[in-house]
This record gives sequence, structure tokens and C-alpha cells, in this order.
Amino acid sequence: MTRDAVSFHFDPMCPFAYQASRWIREVRARTGLQVDWRFFSLEEINRAEGKKHPWERPWSYGWSLMRIGAALRRRDPALLDQWYAVTGRLLHEEGGKPHDPEVARGLLAGLGVGGDLLDAAMGDPSTHDEVRADHQRVVDAGGFGVPTLFFPDGTSLFGPVLVDPPAGQAALALWNVMTGLADLPGVFEIQRPKSAADSARILTVLQPYLRGRDWVSIDRGRVIQLEPTEAEPGRTESQTEPDRTGT
Repeated sequence: MTRDAVSFHFDPMCPFAYQASRWIREVRARTGLQVDWRFFSLEEINRAEGKKHPWERPWSYGWSLMRIGAALRRRDPALLDQWYAVTGRLLHEEGGKPHDPEVARGLLAGLGVGGDLLDAAMGDPSTHDEVRADHQRVVDAGGFGVPTLFFPDGTSLFGPVLVDPPAGQAALALWNVMTGLADLPGVFEIQRPKSAADSARILTVLQPYLRGRDWVSIDRGRVIQLEPTEAEPGRTESQTEPDRTGT
């Protein structure tokens, strides 16, 4: 089956979704693939019983950023595309904090849309609805994380989970693997075991994210103990907010 379009669900806080987004951009550049950026909330899917939903907080790291993304998408989907690239680069490559409202405001100004778009997005309850609708699409399909890909025929796949996004022909080869898997509805899971060297490599790639995050990392209800290799000035465990979950 020809697959020339894909919906890519992401949470801007997720390092693996960001690395996969770099790969899908490479595929797009080489094939003309149409990429429709959509949202999914790790804060919500990993929410502990009794904790507030992300939409019940005045500011919630990933959720609030996705509300900004929703406002940008309304104006022009290309703006969402650009915003995710710069937001992801800041957190996942540079160790910055795009989830800080003032930093987020500055990124918007850098895109030429003005920092006041943040206030407009936060003041518009319908941006909650847009993020929730994208999130629910994944949940209804049985999904649990990002990246999740949807093809136009409704087929969905979780992954690929990457730390070194392939480029060139290797990127196309991975795309062929993913589309080939989508054509095999009876195949539900393929996973590569991780060696100690693999785990060390993953931790190395995650270092900027670990420096930038201000939340506890959770995978399917289990707290993942990941720490930067160097202590972060001014940060202690008591300053981490366990109520805010991410990948």
C-alpha cells in the first residue's frame, strides 16, 4: 500500500519522540511525505491516581506547551512544524527549558508570531479541547506513548524509538520497515534487547534532556531513575515536582 502521509503524535517533553521527529523530517525531505503533527500527553497517561489532570493546573509543562502548539496549528500548520523543531532542539539537544513560560514566550517571539500568543493560548479553553482530542485518538487506538504514527487508512504504530536518527538511505530504509510493518496487521510487537553498551549510549544522548527537565520520568506507571552525569547547579531532589510526569 502506498503511504504518502502520516500523523505523528508527540509530546514535546519526550526525548524519543523528538529523535523520531528528526528522522521523519529526513524522510519528508527525501520523499515529499506529508506529516501532520499531533499531540499526546505523557503527563495525562502517566498521571497518578488522585493527582490533578494537566488541564487542571495553571501551567503544566508538556500540556501547556501543546496548547501553544494548538494555537500555532490553527494559524498555520507550518508554524507548529517550526515550533516543535526549535522547542525540541532547545530541550533535547541544548538542555534548555522551553517549558518555562518566559522561555516559551521567547521562542514564540523568535518565530515571529509574538510572545503574546502564549497568553492567547492559555486564555482559550478550546486549546485544551484540541490537545485532548489528539490525545484521545491515541488512547482509543490502544496507544500509550509517543511517537505514535497514524496512517490515512487508520493503521497506527508505536515508534520508532530512536536515539540516533538515521539519515539518507538509512532513513528511507527505516521508513520502509515501518510501512511494511503497518501492512502486516498480525504483527504486534518487535523489540531489540539492549546491551549494557546500548543503555550507556542512550543515557549519553539523554544528557541534555536530563539537564533541562523539571519533572520525574515515568514509563507505564513506573518511575525511571535517570540522572545527569554531572550535578545540576541549584537543583535538589526537593525541587523536583513529582506531580508533573513526562517520559
